[in-house]
Amino acid sequence: MNFLQRRELAIVGYAETKLVRHSGRSALSLAGEAVAALLAKTGIERHQIDGFATTLAMSEAGNPFYSNLLAEGLGLSVSWCQSTDIGGASSGGNLIRAGMAIEAGQCEIVLCLAADAVSTQDRTVQSGHRTEFCDPAGYAGPLSAFALLSSVYDQRHGLPHEALARLAVTQRRGALLNDNACEVLRKPLTERDYLESKIVSDPLRILDCVMRCDGASAVLVMSTRKARELGFEHMVHPIAYAERINFDPREEQGADLLRSGFNEVGPRAFKAAGMTPRDVHMLHWYDDFLIALILQLEQTGFCGPGEGGDFVLSHDMAYDGELPLNTGGGQISAGQPGLAGGGVNLVECLRQMFGEAGARQVKRHGNAMLSGIGVIPYARNWGTSSVMLLERGS
Repeated sequence: MNFLQRRELAIVGYAETKLVRHSGRSALSLAGEAVAALLAKTGIERHQIDGFATTLAMSEAGNPFYSNLLAEGLGLSVSWCQSTDIGGASSGGNLIRAGMAIEAGQCEIVLCLAADAVSTQDRTVQSGHRTEFCDPAGYAGPLSAFALLSSVYDQRHGLPHEALARLAVTQRRGALLNDNACEVLRKPLTERDYLESKIVSDPLRILDCVMRCDGASAVLVMSTRKARELGFEHMVHPIAYAERINFDPREEQGADLLRSGFNEVGPRAFKAAGMTPRDVHMLHWYDDFLIALILQLEQTGFCGPGEGGDFVLSHDMAYDGELPLNTGGGQISAGQPGLAGGGVNLVECLRQMFGEAGARQVKRHGNAMLSGIGVIPYARNWGTSSVMLLERGS
């Protein structure tokens, strides 16, 4: 993907709806709102869009024509279309897939969409994929999976309760300043509140877990050349990307449950961008459970195994700190709109890089690191890991 290193892919605009619990709306309705806001913000006409990439929706599970029907509902007629099904890695992954389509000459202006109304209607079955093993054991999807990961971490390194509490409070501070964060979550939080919250799947507390909601986000992507032709003065360039699907396929017995694809994609992305973790201005990381943030710190090169808790306690990761993390609250404190969840972190990343975050605007916003996580196989770590590095351009 040399077009990334040459800064030939440009993000020129973004938009999102408010995140709402039980909105009573459909994914299409929310998508329409986000797209209308994006077109108004960028000045692009609907007919100019000739590429379309979307995440899937838990509220529309099993629909084999999802992207086609979304395009119809949004009034789009395109020459390239993509539905991406790698869960929380889909929003970031769609930017790169759009870039490859543009590079191949399939299209010029791509709408990347993430929309879901999962708290209004959820058509999925929340259990394990290997039901012959999962159902008898009462395995209940991501909650059980992350509880298992947390238990393994606790046995090996000791679960860093104080650091997890710090992360919860840090992200909640950002959500309090985020008008789009779910109102249910926009309440002050203390570390004591976290530590005293209910255990829901030992050792996970309820405040370790994401809350599902409804919402949508939309991002506009084109070549840097096209962006300049159209008069865009400000843009963001993805400069490196790495993705691993089905990391550790269990070819060997006794594989490490704590290892994920981040052990590979973090270093690979940094090498492609000519950067190190010390160069990163801010982190916008997928955070369906707080333990995922600890593991990402350890596996992408910010610290060593078992050192994630100490890293959090020794660094200020608030929006006004030295290494800001999920400045709008992340999914943990803003809400996760189903399989559109990665759009929450992506849009906040772009908002900060465009310098439009208002009271929570970070001091340094020349670059950023975005991550994605997708699918939890039975008795393994997450199956998809992605890392993107972005740079502010003009």
